[in-house]
Amino acid sequence: MGISVDTFFLKPDAQGTLQAQIQQMIAEGILSGRFHVGEKLPSSRKLATHLGVSRITVTLAYTELLANDYLTSRGRSGYYVSENAPIPPVYSPTQRGEEIVDWNRAIARRFCGGDVLPKPSDWRDYRYPFIYGQADPTLFDHANWRLCAVRALGQKDFASLTADYVDQDDPLLVEFIARHTLPRRGITARPEEILITLGAQNALWLASRVLLSGNRKAAIEDPCYYALRELLLRSECQLAPLRVDLDGLPPDAIPEDTDVIFTTPSHQCPTTATMPFERRRALLQRAREIGAMIVEDDYEFEMAFLGAPSPALKSLDRGGCVVYVGSFSKSLFPGLRLGYMVGSEPFIREARALRSLVLRHPPGHIQRTAAYFLSLGHYDAQIRRMSTALLERRQSMEDAIVRHGLTIAGRGAYGGSSLWMKAPEHVNTTQLAETLRQQSVHIEPGEPFFNGPERPHNYYRLGYSSIPTDRIPAGIERVAKAIQTN
Repeated sequence: MGISVDTFFLKPDAQGTLQAQIQQMIAEGILSGRFHVGEKLPSSRKLATHLGVSRITVTLAYTELLANDYLTSRGRSGYYVSENAPIPPVYSPTQRGEEIVDWNRAIARRFCGGDVLPKPSDWRDYRYPFIYGQADPTLFDHANWRLCAVRALGQKDFASLTADYVDQDDPLLVEFIARHTLPRRGITARPEEILITLGAQNALWLASRVLLSGNRKAAIEDPCYYALRELLLRSECQLAPLRVDLDGLPPDAIPEDTDVIFTTPSHQCPTTATMPFERRRALLQRAREIGAMIVEDDYEFEMAFLGAPSPALKSLDRGGCVVYVGSFSKSLFPGLRLGYMVGSEPFIREARALRSLVLRHPPGHIQRTAAYFLSLGHYDAQIRRMSTALLERRQSMEDAIVRHGLTIAGRGAYGGSSLWMKAPEHVNTTQLAETLRQQSVHIEPGEPFFNGPERPHNYYRLGYSSIPTDRIPAGIERVAKAIQTN
């Protein structure tokens, strides 16, 4: 008995080519147990007519499944489910009983319930997505990324694809970072002083675990990147939040007993303030005086479309007290989860050992693909393309903001992809964001960035990395009207 042609249908929202969709549909039918060994599949002509596709598309899908031993061909008789096809396990699920675990007692350390800034999964469906840190598909060089990924799958790169690096990284990627990326920030580093991470978040976690313990103190900016504060709160170290001013973190406010200083000097998060050169020198001097380490998160330095960015704090460090954190998440795409950190060899040695205990190393194929994308010039071309688009969007944002009387609390002096905004004192931007969501507008409330119980509730962030320029004026108008009626 054959498999009925009515069993097959294409999903309207399916991904991939028609050939890949048909191949996946048949493989899933076999793996789920719906199609059994020896059953005959519809002829390529009949299935093509049923699905409304060309016969060659179905034939190619069948041929690929034949090569993978999901199907077998019996001469002129047609295609059948192969005897060697994977057979799904047959089992009867055990009836679940009532749980007896006391989770309040079983969970030794809690990570839920902290400050988060949720990003709606359907943000792409918003008409006016002033969302921060998401990729714009119109700006990403998908074609060349795909070519680099295919190249990294080649026989020449078999080792980078399949090998266990243990605690090491792709030498091509490390070399490019050392010779190309870091010199742009005024940093000189040897390969032994560079570690590849799963994004900046992973780098900050590694740094906190190596440098901090329960009896040590960390100084952080206030407001700051909320995930960093939550990470440090759960590391059980002592925390000293320090309110930033127009120039960023004030060195004189750092307590004497501080062990580690976390800062974003080039592009303060979230106010976008840039720390002046003299304050950077003062910060380094303060760290030397009290014997503290500095962890510098240099996110978005590539987005300096308004002028050349200031040299990184790490470039001024002569005593080895700065750990530098960089990431490709903002300049390529956040789902890449690829970053790096630079520090003195003793620190990187410990961070490398810790990383190997937790996740060994970032996937070799991803590292090699990124190395090709960077070294072949595609990355620089993308940065130029993004900078041009962001400059245009920034100008449109600022024009619309002035026109509608909104207040900018902070704007990056060199560029970036967001504006830090301030609403009137009586406006709660968390409620404002919910109101605007009903109008297909996404903004980010500022409250999670602040520390302590008495947090300002009238700040918000407007990202412009993912909203087309022509939609910005109407989106800003909706924000202004919602604030006026609040």
